[in-house]
Amino acid sequence: MYHTWMRYFTPSPTHHKLGLVCLGVGLQHGALPTVGPRTLDHHVAVVISSGSGWYRGADGRRTTVTAPALLWVTPGVPHHYGPDPETGWDESFVDFTGPATATYTELGYIEPERPVVPLTDTVGARAAVGRIARAARRGNPFLEVETGAAVHELLVALRRARAGLGTDGDPVLQALARDAFRPLSVAEHASRHGMTPTELRTAVRRGAGCSPKDYLLGIRLGRAKELLAATELPVAAVARRVGYDDPAYFSRLFTRRVGTAPVRFREQQGRTVPGGWSNQIPHPEHPPTITT
Repeated sequence: MYHTWMRYFTPSPTHHKLGLVCLGVGLQHGALPTVGPRTLDHHVAVVISSGSGWYRGADGRRTTVTAPALLWVTPGVPHHYGPDPETGWDESFVDFTGPATATYTELGYIEPERPVVPLTDTVGARAAVGRIARAARRGNPFLEVETGAAVHELLVALRRARAGLGTDGDPVLQALARDAFRPLSVAEHASRHGMTPTELRTAVRRGAGCSPKDYLLGIRLGRAKELLAATELPVAAVARRVGYDDPAYFSRLFTRRVGTAPVRFREQQGRTVPGGWSNQIPHPEHPPTITT
């Protein structure tokens, strides 16, 4: 015995230009029929919330699947899977496609080489699937955009729930972020964390989809923008606060990566707020009270 609900969509060529579109969504539970063997031309994320079963890929090997888990179905890859017939499983799936899938794969959010992925939980993923299901009501004029946006959310939720990560994400990335503003080389960062430079590069590439240098640069430039926009600190002081002793080098680096010089960036913001800066993130529905 099993229960199933599903909807399928056909986004227009214009919607495909958004980069990621949803092709279908389903919620199923029980002793579901096996899927395949088959090969698809698009991606599917199959989220297993409870129960167990099996997966067999192109190499013919059978892998046990135990919830919570994610099955990646990727284009052109033969696959065959199903729940244990006696116990069944609780499954939700989302079919999607678009040019953004290549970037998500490069960043490690989609893992073609790892079709069965253990998860810590499925709460965030199920919430994203739920948004797609609610958007799937007949006659919804925002269907394609709403469901496409929810696929982005789903990919982030699945990456966050990947087993082996802490509640705040990858511990290596968290440690790097804490030390981001120290004037340290990649080799020195690696040494501080008990790793070789090669091990650090591998870990950061796996966790953030980029090199340690680019990861640190993104954090430093983000903070530099905050200081330029919300303080009157000289550019040289901003440079030192984000880890650069040479303000000329910082300015060249900022200009090359941001596309405008630090001074010009500050002029464009026009919102210097001496004394009003806060590191506390406000709740969107409960902004802090402004007193005069």
